[in-house]
Amino acid sequence: MSKILSNLTVIKAVISEAAKKSGRLAEDIKLIGVTKTIEPQRIRELLAASVYYLGESRVQEFLPKYEELQQPQPTWHFIGHLQRNKVKFVVGKVAMIHSVDNMPLAQEIDKRAKGAGIVMDCLVEINIAGEDSKHGLDPNLALSFVKELEELKNICVKGLMCIAPFVDNAEDNRIYFKKMHSLLIDINAHRTHNNSLTELSMGMSGDYAIAIEEGATMVRIGTALVG
Repeated sequence: MSKILSNLTVIKAVISEAAKKSGRLAEDIKLIGVTKTIEPQRIRELLAASVYYLGESRVQEFLPKYEELQQPQPTWHFIGHLQRNKVKFVVGKVAMIHSVDNMPLAQEIDKRAKGAGIVMDCLVEINIAGEDSKHGLDPNLALSFVKELEELKNICVKGLMCIAPFVDNAEDNRIYFKKMHSLLIDINAHRTHNNSLTELSMGMSGDYAIAIEEGATMVRIGTALVG
């Protein structure tokens, strides 16, 4: 068994147990394999192991992989900070952008999506721990921002995303994942839009089990999967 397959077996077992604790099934959780710095040949190992959802965070690294990995075609997610001048290279190539946190960026995504004749699925990135080193919106501004985004016809907000602090003990991040789940519920309770936000993209290699226990629907796993 390859190292990736071995790692995947462990990860799937952890996801299944954590999902069970949250009253859900493993199938309710989307595993996004983070392929930053991972060469195409190793990404093909992920695809062969049926990991089809892949996350990239740098446009200049994503584009050559997108061109090379066409058969089979992965479902790409853009999970990193996205600059406005790079939006044109991403829209139409990824299934979802996880990192929308300001209106100029959202408007550029909306414009490019309209030009491509598509509606771009997005998540609003929240700086849930208020860290200066992280991008993302202040949680207190999330509801008003989501309402603003509803005016853009070529963006569909699906939920929220966060990058929790890097900690030695994953339990230390439970409080932030709880806050994210509560924030999602609160936003849905105060919106008038018909479609509820359902996605919570949170949890990485060190803390994804805790994130799932607290409501994550997507986990972004790199190191634990591919090293």
